[in-house]
Amino acid sequence: MKILVTGATANIGRMVVDHLVDLGAEDIRALSNHPERTAFPPEVEVVEGYLRRPSSLPAAFEGVERMYLAPVRETVTEVVESARRAGIEHIVDLSGDETSTWQPIARAVEKSGVGWTHLHAYEFMENATDWAEQIRTTGEVREPFPDSADAPIAMDDIARVAATVLLGDGHLGTTYTLTGPETFTRAERLGFLAEALGRELSFVTVPAEELIARLEPMLGESFTRWYVAGLAARVEHPQAATGTVAELTGRSTTFAAWSAANAELFR
Repeated sequence: MKILVTGATANIGRMVVDHLVDLGAEDIRALSNHPERTAFPPEVEVVEGYLRRPSSLPAAFEGVERMYLAPVRETVTEVVESARRAGIEHIVDLSGDETSTWQPIARAVEKSGVGWTHLHAYEFMENATDWAEQIRTTGEVREPFPDSADAPIAMDDIARVAATVLLGDGHLGTTYTLTGPETFTRAERLGFLAEALGRELSFVTVPAEELIARLEPMLGESFTRWYVAGLAARVEHPQAATGTVAELTGRSTTFAAWSAANAELFR
């Protein structure tokens, strides 16, 4: 069974390849826009292609039975139609529900007629690195909603689930909501990082407009306001943690463990 991993040199895609290798997959193809820059194990076939350039994909799709689809909204309709024409039988996509900007990916995959499994993920643990500069330089984080609570997930856990689903059976037509194993507030998140760093850190509550002004130059106005509105909503409506990652793979990364493993990013 040939498995294609798209976005194979991006964060999650590369991890999917590594987990497929670890799980004993014997026929892995990795899609890369720059195959000459890759350093995959020798058993991984590397092919050139780019999701944002659908014309580059038919050769990469040839002979593939199952595919991990990285979250690229702009060309997803053309990509999944090409996958259907190539005879791909099962797409495992990273997408989201109606509250997510990734929902168009799930819709396009379902409309394609190809068998599917949706992996819905929301906040990544890695997003905490947005605080790194503040923590390194001031020892504090300035945000408006210390009691906003969610259950962030490690990218590696998403990748391990994707590899497990790609190699397994019984997942067709299923949507898996993926979170970390526990829900905690923004202030508690900072507490985990403080413990990992062995130093005191302060959460400074500021008006929402201060955070919007800081994020807009990087994220754009509409996405920034959507993001900050989501933080506000999770004060009264915290995101519930699910046990899906552990149920599918046998384990799930805690934020305390992630913080300890990545403490150097914040020093």
